[in-house]
Amino acid sequence: MATYRLVTRWQIAAPQVAVYRAISQSRYWPLWWRGLVDVRELAAGNARGIGRGYRYHWQSRLGYRLVFDVYLVRHYAPKVIVGKVCGDLEGWGCWQLRERGGLTGVRHEWRVRTTRRWMNLAAPLARPLFIWSHHAVMRDGAAGLARWLNAPPCGSEW
Repeated sequence: MATYRLVTRWQIAAPQVAVYRAISQSRYWPLWWRGLVDVRELAAGNARGIGRGYRYHWQSRLGYRLVFDVYLVRHYAPKVIVGKVCGDLEGWGCWQLRERGGLTGVRHEWRVRTTRRWMNLAAPLARPLFIWSHHAVMRDGAAGLARWLNAPPCGSEW
């Protein structure tokens, strides 16, 4: 399996609580995140949401699709969301948010490995393309979230 550690940073000119709410309600992501074809709830989780699970169907800019499930394993509203990933990708993802000077900084870390045979076979040559595709999807997410919150993105570092 090919492994990836991908870190993305966004700055959104919106309150941290609003950004957290949008990120934590992934069933609405297809309304604002280009490339996300479908989100389906798999499990409701406990009273705090731990164990809540969703299945995501993504369409990459390169034409391939990825389907994976994410189950909430930890969250500290409105600062941190951590999920376990399984399916075409396995591993974990973490959202971290911090508000400063009227901007909300968002850091997303993705530590995953691919499980699809063709991706693992292609990884020695296609790895830069897979990474580019991930970053393109994340740029689309920043732009879509900014539109959704009516707050322009303000760069990528925080």
